[in-house]
Order: sequence, then C-alpha cells, then structure tokens
Amino acid sequence: MNATAKEDAAHAAPMRTARRRWLYGVVAGVAAAAGAGLAWRNGHVVKTTPGSAPPDGLWGLSFQTPQGTTLAMASFKGKPLLLNFWATWCPPCVEEMPLLDRFFTENSANGWQVLGLAVDQAAPVKRFLEARPVGFAIALAGLAGTDLSRTLGNSAGGLPFSVAFDRSGRIVQRKMGQLGAQDLQQWRSAT
Repeated sequence: MNATAKEDAAHAAPMRTARRRWLYGVVAGVAAAAGAGLAWRNGHVVKTTPGSAPPDGLWGLSFQTPQGTTLAMASFKGKPLLLNFWATWCPPCVEEMPLLDRFFTENSANGWQVLGLAVDQAAPVKRFLEARPVGFAIALAGLAGTDLSRTLGNSAGGLPFSVAFDRSGRIVQRKMGQLGAQDLQQWRSAT
C-alpha cells in the first residue's frame, strides 16, 4: 500500500465511524418514534375519579356543524354522552368511526348520545362525512378542540380522545387513543 492509500484509509476510518454513529442515531430515533406511536395508537387510559365534574362552562359551549348550523352542548345534558375528539387526518380516529356509529345506533334508544368534535376544518370534515356518513352528531371544534380536550383530562393533547358523561353531566370515563368494543361495553355499564 502506498503512502497516499494509507492516508486515504486513515482519513476514511473516522468518516465511517461518524456515519455509523449517525446511522445508529437515526435507527434509535425511528425505533423510539415507532414505540411512542404504538403506545399512542393502543391508547392510554387516563385515570379518573368516577363522578368528577366537567370544567366550568362546558355545557354553555356551542359549535358549528359541518352544515353551518349551531350545536349547543346544553342540548346533550340530561342523558349519557360519549364525546369523541377526532380529525380526518388521524388514522385511529377514522378507524373507530364505524364503531362509534354502531354504538350510537345500538344505544340511542337507551338514551345514549354521541358527539364527534372534529379538531379539523370544515371542508375536510364535509368531504369525510359525504364519503362515510354517521348517524351521530358531528361538530367543528377546530384547534380549540385540543385545548378543550386538555381541560377534560387529555394532558398529551393526542387524538382520538373520548370522554363519557353520565346523565347528571359528570365524567365517568376518559381514554386517549382508539376505543375498542370492550371499552364501550364497560362505559355503557358504568353509567
């Protein structure tokens, strides 16, 4: 090996080491993000105290519907309510919509109500509902919906986030992450 080749090899070794460290860092970052994503997707149940009161003013709020009408939270008071924060760009939110619609259809005769508050803009919500209509009420919370969900116990601000209220308007269950049929069965029994 000549002197130039030895210099090139000596110079290349630190570059390979730096590239290897960078690659390991990228792999570790991707693995951490994937783990966090799976944890978020599987849902994290927020600990609640049964019978806790909602934040002041919740029942006085109003939201626009995708059709342009106003929907008052007060209209949901007095019956069990499943409040779901969602967005069209959120895959687990979209996946749980048929389950929420089925829950509403099967339990509305027993007084259950479902309200989907979209943390989204009107146009994508309208397009979504045209393609996948649901029987329960949908309203637009926009980015303010994230703040509202935080006041209801969603400290991470993630989606989907669901809250169940009993007939007296008290919070009985909360969950950040995609709901399952078993969750809804337990929630129905809790009210």
